[in-house]
Amino acid sequence: MPVPQITTVVFDLGGVLIDWDPRHLYRKLFLDPAQMEDFLARICTPDWHYAHDLGEDTRQSCRRLASRHPEQRDMIMAWAERNQEMTNGQFDEAVAVLAELRAAGIPCLALSNMEAETFPLERARFAFMDWFDGYVISGIEKVAKPDRRIFEILLSRYRLAPAATVFIDDTPANVAAAGDLGIRALRYTGAGALRADLRSLGLAVAAPA
Repeated sequence: MPVPQITTVVFDLGGVLIDWDPRHLYRKLFLDPAQMEDFLARICTPDWHYAHDLGEDTRQSCRRLASRHPEQRDMIMAWAERNQEMTNGQFDEAVAVLAELRAAGIPCLALSNMEAETFPLERARFAFMDWFDGYVISGIEKVAKPDRRIFEILLSRYRLAPAATVFIDDTPANVAAAGDLGIRALRYTGAGALRADLRSLGLAVAAPA
């Protein structure tokens, strides 16, 4: 059977277009990198943060966690109070790929795990956020990658054929979940590799430098 032509490209945000990492904030707060890593491994853990991606209010979550670790209250509350300092700008080379797809007339969407309260801040901060034709944000939908339901929301809302849709994400589990639904899922490792992958699918982007 002929391979369907790609009609839509879907981008993850953090790790692909946006440089998000709590370490951007906590390096300012911890003098000892080992103490910072211990804090992020034991207290403000990825599993704890995942609840925010599912729609839990971040400030209330921080207050509850601080009540269990009062000695770390200031560090924990910084997660909510200085959240934007976890974002260290955009990845210009990846944004350039998005710009080329947009210029070529390819519809582009964003599918991201992100807190509901953070999304409007990021949208106001980055001009490229207005280039998308639509968004699926986990904190708003109350379901997060790699749960297949968030991909089903994407496909249904925007009436996408999985085999004609490309999804770009830096996390292997998310790539695998999208692939299981028949989406053309690409793991993002850098803009050069992404350009090569998109060109192999027939999309009009410049060749890697």
